[in-house]
Amino acid sequence: MLVSVRRRLLTALLQVQKWPFQSSRDMRLVQFQAPHLVGPHLGLELGNSEGVINLNAFDPTLPKTMTQFLEQGETTLSVARRALAAQLPVLPRSEVTLLAPVTRPDKVVCVGMNYVDHCKEQNVPVPKEPIIFSKFASSIVGPYDEIILPPESQEVDWEVELAVVIGKKGKHIKATDAMTHVAGFTVAHDVSARDWQMRRNGKQWLLGKTFDTFCPLGPALVTKDSVADPHNLKICCRVNGEVVQSSNTNQMVFKTEELIAWVSQFVTLYPGDVILTGTPPGVGVFRKPPVFLKKGDEVQCEIEELGVIVNKVV
Repeated sequence: MLVSVRRRLLTALLQVQKWPFQSSRDMRLVQFQAPHLVGPHLGLELGNSEGVINLNAFDPTLPKTMTQFLEQGETTLSVARRALAAQLPVLPRSEVTLLAPVTRPDKVVCVGMNYVDHCKEQNVPVPKEPIIFSKFASSIVGPYDEIILPPESQEVDWEVELAVVIGKKGKHIKATDAMTHVAGFTVAHDVSARDWQMRRNGKQWLLGKTFDTFCPLGPALVTKDSVADPHNLKICCRVNGEVVQSSNTNQMVFKTEELIAWVSQFVTLYPGDVILTGTPPGVGVFRKPPVFLKKGDEVQCEIEELGVIVNKVV
């Protein structure tokens, strides 16, 4: 049963991919499970769905979680580079389950109204300073896991986002040094309960953003040296195959460097921390009439060079 589901999902991924996909030599770090392995493992996802290299089999001394891997910095990254260059056995994609590339980070930082075109959609001025909120780490799920509609909300909405993953600890980081603290990038879906975000809980955003399963991530952590320009990537979201969001990360008001400098004034950033950098226009709440997710919907969030995540709504 699980194998047939994975095969159908793999077929869907090949069908939805519209943009030139990543090279198999790019560094695409993943956390995964497989029936013959005990617990989560670290791996390298090869491009075009070629499969996954088991990094823990290549070097059993490597940690088995992404956060621990990132904490060791260049030491572990160099091992991953050697594994990528070697002719190693590849686990077929149909035999592995990809988890979120980062699980249980110290924090998930989110940025509101960070796309110029999204501000225009709401008829609000472009922010002069980043608008920061958060999700709890318990909201994170994998790239192909289900989104559970909570009975407490009737207005669950979609938001595709570029996520930055921190690779090096820092506080009061200068914008000019910020990229040295970045491990890489991944695709995020900032699922949002608009009733709780906009009307309930004193209009504080947290509860509407942090229900369980409200932060799908993946499919891989693509290292920064494998991304040509994170601020010039096509970004889109589809609901049941229909494009609902389509923009480019060049529309971001505050780029990665500015966001890291801003956030690190207030908090220490740790390896594995995730920063969701905002969503483009096309969300359901601002449609006329508003449109919200319902049971049975399928949401595909895709970013050029990073890949696509596919989540069924249940």
